[in-house]
Amino acid sequence: MLRGWKFEIQLDEQSDKAIYLQIADAIIKDIHSGRLKSGDALPGSRNLAQLLRINRNTVVEALNVLLIEGWLVSKERQGTFVADTLPDFKEVQKIKPLISNIENKEGKHFHLQIDDGNPDSKIAPISELARAYRQIFNQKARWQMMGYGNELGDLEFRKAIVQMLNHQRGMQINEQSICITRGSQMAMYLTAQCLFKKGDYVLVENPGYKPAWKAFENAGAKLLPVSVDKEGLKIDEVTSYLKWGKKIKAIYVTPHRQYPTTITLSLKRRLELIGLSNKYGFTIIEDDYDNEFHFGYRPVLPLSSFTELKNYVYIGTMSKVVAPALRIGYLASNDSDLIEQVGSLRKIIDVQSDSIMEQAVLQLIKEGTIKRHIKKSTNHYKAKRDFMATVLNKYIKDKATYTIPEGGLAFWIVPNKQVDWLQISKKLKSKSIKIITPDTYSFDETINGIRLGYGSLSEKDLEAGIIALAELL
Repeated sequence: MLRGWKFEIQLDEQSDKAIYLQIADAIIKDIHSGRLKSGDALPGSRNLAQLLRINRNTVVEALNVLLIEGWLVSKERQGTFVADTLPDFKEVQKIKPLISNIENKEGKHFHLQIDDGNPDSKIAPISELARAYRQIFNQKARWQMMGYGNELGDLEFRKAIVQMLNHQRGMQINEQSICITRGSQMAMYLTAQCLFKKGDYVLVENPGYKPAWKAFENAGAKLLPVSVDKEGLKIDEVTSYLKWGKKIKAIYVTPHRQYPTTITLSLKRRLELIGLSNKYGFTIIEDDYDNEFHFGYRPVLPLSSFTELKNYVYIGTMSKVVAPALRIGYLASNDSDLIEQVGSLRKIIDVQSDSIMEQAVLQLIKEGTIKRHIKKSTNHYKAKRDFMATVLNKYIKDKATYTIPEGGLAFWIVPNKQVDWLQISKKLKSKSIKIITPDTYSFDETINGIRLGYGSLSEKDLEAGIIALAELL
């Protein structure tokens, strides 16, 4: 039902802010000013699109952002309404710049930037986090949080992460087996510094995640590449390295969704890798960087959940769940000595984790906000995944091969012929489009595939990027 409220906004196509975000922010402004009140009905997307003289999909995207952020609610067969319980506008405005800071810095020189699988910061639970912060500082005993805490992280927060890992990912750890870090890269650095010494060898996937490689090399380790095929890491190459007689200290893997190819390591190879780890005594460093976003029946359980595995370090992150700019990662291990070393090193370089942030996120976990946000986000990303598949089928189907991923935030695209990705990147840059080229995640130039993230882009930008890429393949 169309109500008397008139939507007044001047859309600026030259603005750095996307049109759908201009619409969303204008509606928020009307809610904040009182022109729109709780329970008020909004015109349908078709009516708004006609009013603004824009594509209906742009309006739908704006409304989706407001639904996800909690400003609006959708009632089946009735329409879209202003939510009864509204976010605190002032608190949202304080935190919003923090959430978008990275995105703004990275994308300011390009009209379109296709990343390797970043989350959509626009759907982050900003208002809920702001509310949790405010409530924490209003507590009578807030002064107790302003002192130094435990170098492994807030105890109650560690317990919450442990419960999640044990119940949802089949692990068997306790709060003394885990360290909270400022993002997964810090967890990688701490692991490398405490596990390796100069001259140690570490096996890594090729193609793979170079920031982890750099952390290992910084600690003095030497990298040995292991190829990846349609079943994941090639175990025969691992075996060949082990038969050299050289001391292999560890192997770094992304078995759930291999970075960058998105391939899941087969069960047969998982068991073989665990057997080799136990036999030769090397540690499996498992990076489970996007476990939460899965569109199939259930995510595959980590290697670290196998009770027979003797030596592992499991690394995860909540930054993709909450927001990239909010750095919360963790590492868990069944090696108590390693965790003690990690805690000691952490105390030297950073004293402790961000206990106030941990308390705020803990509150969101306890009240179910994180669980609900993951559910909403998963539906959001599944819709984007499906749209990406449709666009690829339309423009690239005859030029490249790809598999529709069961989770995560990226596709792996392999052209049917060998291409010069650096030259393609150069041509795309001339159109103000940036891609991440294969040299970013490979030892050599033989890798012909490319990882295309879809989570942080609008449908309009996704299609524009794929069209531009298809013209060069």
